[in-house]
Amino acid sequence: MKRGDRRDVVRGGGVVALLAARGARTHRRAWAAVFAALALGSLLLGTLGLAAGSAALGHARVERYAGADAVVAGTQSTRYTAKPWGSEARTVRAGLTERVRVPARALEVVRQVPGVRAAVADVAFPVTVRGSAATGRPWEATRLASAPTRLLEGQPPGGAREIVVGEGVARAGDRLSIAYGKGSATDTHTYTVTGVSADARRTVHFSRDEARRLAERAGRAGELDAIGVLADSGVPDDVLRTRVRHALDAAHLRDVSAPHRAADDPARLRVLTGDARGEAEFLAAAPARMPLLQVLASLASVVVLVGVLVVTSTVAQALRQRARELALLRAVGATPWQLRRAVGREVGRIAILAAVVGAVGAVPAYLALRALLVGRGAVPEGLELPFPPWLAAAPLGTAGLMVLIAWLTALGCCARAARTRPAEALREEVPGSARQLTGCVLLGLGAASAGAGALQHGAAAAAAASASALTMVIGCALLGPWLARGAMRVLGAPMRRLGVGGRLAASACTANAARLGAAITPVVLVTAFVLVQLAGGATLGHEAAAQARAAARADVAVSGPGVPYDAVERIRRLPGVAAATAVAHGTVVVPGKELGEPSLERLPVLGVTPRSLARTLDPAVREGSTDGLRPGTVAVGTDRARTLGVRPGDHVKLRFGDGAEARLRVVATYERALALGDFLFSYEELTRHMSAPPPVRVLAALAPDASPTSLSTAFPGARVERDPVPERVRAEDQALGDVLTAVAVTAIGGFTVIAVLSTLTLISVGRGPELRQLRLAGADRRRLRRMLLLESAATATAGLSLGTATAALPLLAFALSAAGRLPWLPPGQGALIVAVVVLTTASATLLPARGALRGRYPVATR
Repeated sequence: MKRGDRRDVVRGGGVVALLAARGARTHRRAWAAVFAALALGSLLLGTLGLAAGSAALGHARVERYAGADAVVAGTQSTRYTAKPWGSEARTVRAGLTERVRVPARALEVVRQVPGVRAAVADVAFPVTVRGSAATGRPWEATRLASAPTRLLEGQPPGGAREIVVGEGVARAGDRLSIAYGKGSATDTHTYTVTGVSADARRTVHFSRDEARRLAERAGRAGELDAIGVLADSGVPDDVLRTRVRHALDAAHLRDVSAPHRAADDPARLRVLTGDARGEAEFLAAAPARMPLLQVLASLASVVVLVGVLVVTSTVAQALRQRARELALLRAVGATPWQLRRAVGREVGRIAILAAVVGAVGAVPAYLALRALLVGRGAVPEGLELPFPPWLAAAPLGTAGLMVLIAWLTALGCCARAARTRPAEALREEVPGSARQLTGCVLLGLGAASAGAGALQHGAAAAAAASASALTMVIGCALLGPWLARGAMRVLGAPMRRLGVGGRLAASACTANAARLGAAITPVVLVTAFVLVQLAGGATLGHEAAAQARAAARADVAVSGPGVPYDAVERIRRLPGVAAATAVAHGTVVVPGKELGEPSLERLPVLGVTPRSLARTLDPAVREGSTDGLRPGTVAVGTDRARTLGVRPGDHVKLRFGDGAEARLRVVATYERALALGDFLFSYEELTRHMSAPPPVRVLAALAPDASPTSLSTAFPGARVERDPVPERVRAEDQALGDVLTAVAVTAIGGFTVIAVLSTLTLISVGRGPELRQLRLAGADRRRLRRMLLLESAATATAGLSLGTATAALPLLAFALSAAGRLPWLPPGQGALIVAVVVLTTASATLLPARGALRGRYPVATR
């Protein structure tokens, strides 16, 4: 390269740096909006990145088995293999939330493994102490904790009729009657309390042999919850795990659910070490990690899409205001390359600073989000979300993503400005036909997606509604100028009847359709997205609550620790009780396909005693009868029955919470599935597949002249509710979805408020000369203020109307498919959306115009 060429390059670089520095100082107000949008985007993405990283590292807390070197447990997952359309077979997996047990003969196999010092069996079974439900365990299993269970008084149980109870239940030396067994085999014996422990109040410890006998009476014959392995000194965990694994495989041992599992669902015993040991205790922790990651990924994608739209809008509006300046620079010799580099440097400086600010704030924001999730019960008990120091650097990666988005957006928006001639910069850009065609195509695709969602069920319908809303919002953004003209044809006539200010506002909006379209777009964005996010969940919740109220027929509900497991039969025999129903909540896993892909859907369900069910809990039976509910049968909600193509007399195949597959005969279909779940089982059928008997809750209908006093007398420690809370199933991740939906709505609202403020502020700043000319022409401040107010009202009205119309189609399809009713939104939330939009548009229009309206006569400004 010649010396003269090198000097030109250096000189050109200096010009670029000068232009970037001067532009950043001169247009501080425009770049302030970009800074706010990028900082918020970096903050949100950094927070979600930290949450996703913490969830990926998450594990079940190790408590009961913290003193064991390894734990042998059943396979707490189920698999399903199917062949998608035109592809090879695929396998999906879902976690199981009910305990899968270990065969008792595995205990001797583990004890013979070299390096194993001891193998301790742990088993839990239901007992009743002084009329209250409790859990029995062997005292020997307390060796598996990190520290032995502390005895407050007395000594461990040694004989068959000796027990240790929790503090406050009894004292050492007392004698207690313990009821145990299952169903008609229930029996009662008196035990001597040899010690009082600091363990849980509702846990009773027995000797090893007595615990094994009582577990067999409770239907746990030949089954263990887990086996804790204590290793010899110096045996590494990985060596111990390998040896135990080989021994179990050589003995051909599988978990106890193996004979009942599907053919493609293996039942291999697991050997857990390290943090994985907690999975044998907190069963819901591991299955909750994947839904948490999926929700966080979905939320992050929405934040990225909305952030791109907002950043693009703010950068484009900032450069649109400088079109004449950039054209003038072209006229005096600046090359397109220099303009692009100058604008790129301007945005780069702002973006890097904003992204770093957002990344720094992501750490406290994540800690606040985690505290919120834990406080609202959205994180299952026992799930640990670690936060190692190195994870704090993750927001730097998301900050880099936001910088890249801003830089590419600036280059794209600057492309036209760099090619613009000075004469062309003096007139407003006329949108091309390609933009109009693209917008129409996107609206059509959004409508088609909404139609497809109407034919789907569950998660597929929700995904189709979200995709439809996003596609239609982008289509509205592209069609902004044409939609603005259409809106002004509707709003222009009434505005012109409001005096001089109204005529000025109508003329200004009609003459600058592109400007009005740019102002309307972020309002459409916030309205559509927030409506879809809020109204979708609100519609399902509102309909489910209505169905639960309609299904409630019981006069009282008996629940609490003072209710024994056989309470329903005892309540039925009480005078004045017309009907009694025991209710249990559980889960099932339904294999199937969604959009051609194999899926395993975990659903909340109810188990009930069917005798006189309609008098206590009416599911609104449509076909068949729930009187036939017994083991081997099931009632199905009408929507699910339609999806599965079954009617009474047909069979459905599903998997219970412990992985056992069952082929059940359908005895009825019912309407109130949103409240009572898609499947209704007999109480005996559902509870036989549960880890432990659920907390007892009995719904009772009383005779006309009866009083619930007899129930309180019969069960002194129970809680007797008059007009009880309606029975209703809830998805396991409902609390998580509620919290993260609120976070998503807040994030989208923050983004779009920034977009509305920045867009309207930049528009108002650019209209300074226009407002001063109007004042010189005789328009007073009151009329101009009225004009600006009417313009902001037109913007808010058009944006809210278009946003509502954009959200209406996907919401309608989703609501009709999932709830069978029109969409519903709480009035307070709707009023809040309108108030935020109106206040934002009014303040962004009036505040920047104060300079042009100040003083008796307008003054010249530079």
